[in-house]
Amino acid sequence: MTISKKIETILIKSSWIRKMFEEGARLKEEHGRENVFDFSLGNPNLNPPPKFDEVLKELVNNSDSLEHRYMPNTGYPHVREAVAEYLAGEQEVPVTGQDVIMTCGAGGALNVILKAILDPGDEVITPAPYFVEYKFYSDNHGGTLITAPTKADFSLDIDAIAAAITEKTKAVLINSPNNPTGQVYKESSLQRLTTLLRERGIEFNRTIYLLSDEPYHKITYNDYKTPNVFSIYDESIIANSYSKDLSIPGERIGYLAVNPRAAYRKELLDAMTFANRILGFVNAPALMQRVVAHLQGFSVDIATYARKRELICNGLTECGYEFVEPKGTFYVFPKTPVPDDVEYVKALQEELIIVVPGSGFGGPGHFRIAYCVEEETIINAIPGFKRVMERFKL
Repeated sequence: MTISKKIETILIKSSWIRKMFEEGARLKEEHGRENVFDFSLGNPNLNPPPKFDEVLKELVNNSDSLEHRYMPNTGYPHVREAVAEYLAGEQEVPVTGQDVIMTCGAGGALNVILKAILDPGDEVITPAPYFVEYKFYSDNHGGTLITAPTKADFSLDIDAIAAAITEKTKAVLINSPNNPTGQVYKESSLQRLTTLLRERGIEFNRTIYLLSDEPYHKITYNDYKTPNVFSIYDESIIANSYSKDLSIPGERIGYLAVNPRAAYRKELLDAMTFANRILGFVNAPALMQRVVAHLQGFSVDIATYARKRELICNGLTECGYEFVEPKGTFYVFPKTPVPDDVEYVKALQEELIIVVPGSGFGGPGHFRIAYCVEEETIINAIPGFKRVMERFKL
């Protein structure tokens, strides 16, 4: 084999999300797109807010030819200032443009952060279920991902995280609102977590960072609100993306922000600036940086996702599924009526329903539904969900 043995092994165990997406494509070609109910990929189906098109057109029509040249690796200064001004209000911490680095989405931000802080053998702890790419991101930079189970409702289990911390722990990586569960971690839980990180940091004589992956920060329902990590813990770093709240995942635009109160703020920012360059990102896309500078605080209509959430949750309840109602994101993570979630997902495929096994997220015995789809897709899929549930109950 000419490719890396490590990559060959990874490909064999590759992401269930992509596998199911590809299976959905095959079934659509075979049965017709309108007859397949594809809930596999968290690909927003809403258009960006109207302001996005307005700003994009204005920038393109009035573009200076020199605006396509290289820029600082951290991004355009005026864009960083715009992001920082919004973050300072949101996080209630005096964030400045110097604390922000524009990145190629939240995935790019996480890789830059991990490249900057990890030494070979360092460990990153994340609550499970978790976004599958975290394992690969940690491994990319010599680290090892360690998972800690969550409680039955997918809220943080601080005792489990405490048990996972060792002298090798460099960071705890959280994702709230969470993909795949839709859970929003409570501020009280984060307060307990950060107290733990301070205590263990003193015990092991090292800084333990809190990394907060926040692409769904604005997508919450009812009175639920995502707590602000900067105001809770000084040694915190945010990775964020405009993919979900502005519905522009293909543009690969996001940012990282270091808490201005971090003890090694300057060293972190210098390291991350360097990492942004040598990882090959160099800088975030120029045009999209200029666009998002004008769209701080904007988002798609969250009420539309709320209606889809109500449709899928009501439908699943009527079919007899057990699940924790999502407080945020556009995912729901029901239990399977049998232990083998892969077997159950294959049965749903027979009804032309494409979902992702929970095993792919470190949550066996569940499956993920991405309900960022047309409402008709949800409505028309419910009978199939019901038939499979009835078959397995029998």
